[in-house]
Amino acid sequence: MLSLLIAATAKTQAADEVTVVAFGDSLTAGYGLDPRDVFPVRLEHALREKGIAARVINAGVSGDTTAGGLARLDWSLSSKPAVMILQLGGNDALRGVEPTTTRINLDAIIGRIIDAGVTVVLAGMYAPPNLGDAYVREFNAIFPELAKEHDIRLYPFFLEGVAAKPEYNQGDGIHPNRHGVKIIVDRFAPFLADAIRARY
Repeated sequence: MLSLLIAATAKTQAADEVTVVAFGDSLTAGYGLDPRDVFPVRLEHALREKGIAARVINAGVSGDTTAGGLARLDWSLSSKPAVMILQLGGNDALRGVEPTTTRINLDAIIGRIIDAGVTVVLAGMYAPPNLGDAYVREFNAIFPELAKEHDIRLYPFFLEGVAAKPEYNQGDGIHPNRHGVKIIVDRFAPFLADAIRARY
């Protein structure tokens, strides 16, 4: 009888668990970090501290572009998440990909996620200023424009509070260190929690 009760409790807990997919590049994958300090792991802990029983799946691929993300999207959707964090575009800018191409890819990704009945939380990125004013303006406008068009939540800049601050980044000046990840999670977790609560 006790074993049946334990099994039933475990099944109920699993049913109540919210599956979140963090779909991104090296910033999500956790390049250069201890596995305990990567964004999805720290985010899951932060959500649980807020009373949200979330399972955050790390679907980050270092070096991935929006084109790469579009190509592998179906695999990540197969886990049937309730919410997907879309954190792509930074590598497009670093490689000088035409903003129009980045926009088309992100638009397609967002559309397919929505069609799957999954809530999209878009994590915005800014282009490096050395790419020129015209490129920066066009690239930076992609995220708010798509968020408005698809009526989805936008976190304006994923690296807010961390970018260009050496003490929060690894030696390459691009990837957050463990302290940087903490800042990102501290800022992002309440935003994501609101999105999860709104869904339910």
